[in-house]
Amino acid sequence: MPDTHDPRQNHLLAALPADEYARLLPNLELIPMPLGHVLYESGVPMRHVYFPTTSIVSLLYVMEDGASAEIAVVGNEGVVGVSLFMGGESTTSRAVVQSDGHAYRLKAQLLKDEFFRAGPMQRLLLRYTQALLTQMAQTAVCNRHHSLDQQFCRWLLLSFDRLSSNELVMTQELIANMLGVRRESVTEAAGNVQRAGLIEYNRGRITVIDRPGLEARACECYAVVRKEFDRLLPEAITR
Repeated sequence: MPDTHDPRQNHLLAALPADEYARLLPNLELIPMPLGHVLYESGVPMRHVYFPTTSIVSLLYVMEDGASAEIAVVGNEGVVGVSLFMGGESTTSRAVVQSDGHAYRLKAQLLKDEFFRAGPMQRLLLRYTQALLTQMAQTAVCNRHHSLDQQFCRWLLLSFDRLSSNELVMTQELIANMLGVRRESVTEAAGNVQRAGLIEYNRGRITVIDRPGLEARACECYAVVRKEFDRLLPEAITR
């Protein structure tokens, strides 16, 4: 965790022209993002958007019986709360902090005002939303057609792309909730990847040992999502 905080640790904010950034800066509020904190629930009107800097947020779909699965992950490459500027005030998903850290919060109306100026912020947000939709679609395909080992590697890579460190603190129970599987299945997948020498996993701490090997073990879905983010947001590279 860095000793100092800067909104430009978020790549979308850093990609803004100087005048647009200066207009937003007085209204950006630094907030802590503790692990497990819920930013919004399904169907509840959003009052803020969040620009993560050192935290990661999972967007989860929760079933009536309480079962859940991650549909997308948002970190320092993006913003949580796209429904606000896409014309809705709420969404069917839940936003939960997956990796603790910090974010900058902005009141919903202020973001909508900025969006409807139809300037650089609008173009950035629309391209980011397209990239986010690609991630959601690819996650659905991945969960249906690829092995849990491959899904686990994809999930790790997406998470580490959004962290400044090479270590992720995450229990098997939380990973199971993200992937929508049983904890025992996560234990097996993590064990397989660790035995392959790609990660170290001890007491909820995951460290990447072999990044190229992890990318090779993951399915095509990670590369598809990564390529689309880089294509749409070349001025806000996620890694």
